[in-house]
Amino acid sequence: MNYRRVRDLREDADLTQKQAAEKLFLHLTQYRRYECGESELPFHIAINVAKLYNVSLDYIAGITDEKRGLTKSTLTEMETNLINSFRKLDATKKGRILERIEILNNSDK
Repeated sequence: MNYRRVRDLREDADLTQKQAAEKLFLHLTQYRRYECGESELPFHIAINVAKLYNVSLDYIAGITDEKRGLTKSTLTEMETNLINSFRKLDATKKGRILERIEILNNSDK
């Protein structure tokens, strides 16, 4: 787990350690240990932290820098389909697509 992120999320929410501990139904001392990395953050508590701050476990774990994580996205369905289709292409076809995008972007200027 990325303990710095747990602290940063708490600070971004303008909560004290005591307030965060209370919201998570934890003793303050134990919460402090999790936040500074002295104790391993158990999975069930990580889930509660994610729910408290409305972020993904991916973000808390440091897998992604997107607070919504890898599974939740702000992409539209069309954008998601485009990405999924692009991923299926070989390197040559991906290059062609990128070239065409570049041409289309430049034609609007």
